[in-house]
Amino acid sequence: MAASTALISSTPRAFSSAKSTSLAASSFSKPQSQTLTFPKSFNGLRLPCAPRSISLSRGSHSTKSFAVKASAELPLVGNIAPDFEAEAVFDQEFIKVKLSEYIGKKYVILFFYPLDFTFVCPTEITAFSDRHAEFEAIDTEILGVSVDSVFSHLAWVQTDRKSGGLGDLKYPLVSDVTKSISKSYGVLIPDQGIALRGLFIIDKEGIIQHSTINNLAIGRSVDETKRTLQALQYVQDNPDEVCPAGWKPGEKSMKPDPKLSKEYFSAI
Repeated sequence: MAASTALISSTPRAFSSAKSTSLAASSFSKPQSQTLTFPKSFNGLRLPCAPRSISLSRGSHSTKSFAVKASAELPLVGNIAPDFEAEAVFDQEFIKVKLSEYIGKKYVILFFYPLDFTFVCPTEITAFSDRHAEFEAIDTEILGVSVDSVFSHLAWVQTDRKSGGLGDLKYPLVSDVTKSISKSYGVLIPDQGIALRGLFIIDKEGIIQHSTINNLAIGRSVDETKRTLQALQYVQDNPDEVCPAGWKPGEKSMKPDPKLSKEYFSAI
């Protein structure tokens, strides 16, 4: 593409090591302002991949419909979450994160975002961090993932929020520079090399129980993520019940039975 859009951001260009070659102890110099150039295709919307034209004939008239080519793979929900081990940034240090280490210990909110030093992304990342204690109280860890390097993650964490940075976070930011994690969760946009805003709730057995995927321009809701997680935990603790639309803790649940469900419907 010949045309491109220049976006101003704060991106690190140099770093100094506080302790020899220890990555965990590395610290970056103050980020310097520079111009990043994104391809024109990074416009906040995902273009359909390989659309196909379908002709629906009715007499002498025909209607064209353009549809995204559907995946032949099984849906992730209800299946074991693809495991991964990758570098991450937490508490301004480099660490290793392995998803399967949370099995039997915690629920996991795994969310993907397109790129560091962008616009919608910091609003989501900081919103989850500010409410991390609420998720921690219900045995849940949060993991953020993008295709950026740990060096970019660290520089963004070290940038003040008022300058578009993140400040300190209460959970790890995982680096998916190989794009293998994004691909395994079905959120990678191949022609742009970045991930859609995918979010997955993984239970303590390592099973994906919920997923939602937003296009690039649409941020996600921490409130709805927590509500869905609490509904999941409730039905796992009460396997003979289900949660109706908008259910929140303390509200009436439902029995999945033609007769017993009437108790719920008669009460609303």
